[in-house]
Formats: sequence, structure tokens, C-alpha cells
Amino acid sequence: MNLKEKLIAFIELTLDSLFPVRLGLRSVHLTDLNTLETHLLEILDNNLEQTKIKNERVTKAFINNLPILNSTLTKDIEAIYEGDPAAKSKNEIILAYPGFQAIACYRMAHYLIKAGVALIPRMITEYAHSTTGIDIHPACSIGEYLCIDHGTGIVIGETAIIGDHVKIYQGVTLGALSITKRETSGKRHPTIGNNVVIYAQAIILGGDTEIGDNSIIGGNVWITNSVPANSKIYYDNSSRAFKNTNLN
Repeated sequence: MNLKEKLIAFIELTLDSLFPVRLGLRSVHLTDLNTLETHLLEILDNNLEQTKIKNERVTKAFINNLPILNSTLTKDIEAIYEGDPAAKSKNEIILAYPGFQAIACYRMAHYLIKAGVALIPRMITEYAHSTTGIDIHPACSIGEYLCIDHGTGIVIGETAIIGDHVKIYQGVTLGALSITKRETSGKRHPTIGNNVVIYAQAIILGGDTEIGDNSIIGGNVWITNSVPANSKIYYDNSSRAFKNTNLN
């Protein structure tokens, strides 16, 4: 197998270990963690873009972090289950929901990129992108209880920050405004507060753009300025303008 194939096998094996229902089992974790550790270390050792990190140390830390990863993903499953009436069971979410697959890959990749691993985290999230249509950069920051509903076409950029209990529908872009310099650093993508709902095809751009807590962003809106907490942003057909209604 080439590096990409090995990485895909590792991703799927990790998810099988965390969620044995994927193997048709209820609670028994069959996968030997030593096998996972061996696979990840081989992948890191064969990484074309080596950094100053110690591959063995990162590998052991990743394996030791699996219980926390499981806990965090279980919260995401809960958010999806509570947020989507079409979900008949949590097993259905684990086995059939592209949003959960993308979130799971992101959380694995985010741990590795925070540990200093180059290239591999992006390959993990691009695997999810290719299989789900959901593009989440591994370096963005996402809180707990994320619900992605449907999900196709979602783009979440590198420096985006998303709070807790956020629900995002298909086609949403959390992106950057156009830049002129190739190596522009700093925050380029928006910040989303807690308990925010963003409906389909909404586009929110810019590193200075903040969506306040408890806000609702309607479908097909274009936002490049900050929105205060408890806002409802939507397009009013009668006036052909965007409106902001305070939810308090």
C-alpha cells in the first residue's frame, strides 16, 4: 500500500476501535491498540514532510488520547441525534451520516496538527472531503457538540473558530476574504459563537467577522460583518434586503 492507502486504513481502523458497531458489535473493542500504534508510527515515519517532532512520542500520545477522542465524538453524535429528527438511532449516525464521518476525521487530524505533524492531518481531512463532500481544515478550532446536518458542500477554513452546540447545514462556507499576498498570516476566517444555527448556503467571510452566541443565520445570506448575540439574520424577499431581528 502507498502512504495514502495506509492512512485510510488507519483512519477506518481507528473508528472501528472507537465505535465497534461499525464491525457489527455492540461493545467489544477487538482492535489491538498496539496494531493502531504500529500503523500510525509507520505513517509518521514515512511522512514526506518531517518536522522536529518525535514520531514515537506523538504516536503514543495519540493512542493515549483515544478515550478523550471517543468522549468528544460521542458528544457530537448526541448533538446530531438531538438536532436531526430523521436520525432514528445513534448507530445510524455512526454508520450512515457523512457529517459524523467528517467530524471524526477532523478531530483525529486536529489532534495531530496541534502536535506538530505536517501533511498527514490535511490528508486525513481530505479523505473525509472526498468521501463526504465536507471540507474542514484540520487547523480550525471546533468546540463540543457539533451538528452537521446533510453536510454536502460545507467549507470550514483554516483559522475559523466554532463554539459549542453549533449546527451547520449543507453548503455553508466559513471562508476568507480575498487576499493579495500569498503568505498572509493571522486570522482569515470567521468566529462562530455558542448555540448558533447556520442554515443552508450561508456564506460567512473574514477573520474579523464574529457571529454572536445564540444567533440564527438564515439560508443564502452573505455576511462579512460581525453579528451581535441573539440575532436572526435572513433575506427578506419583500424588500430584497437582509434583515437582522433580535431574538430576545
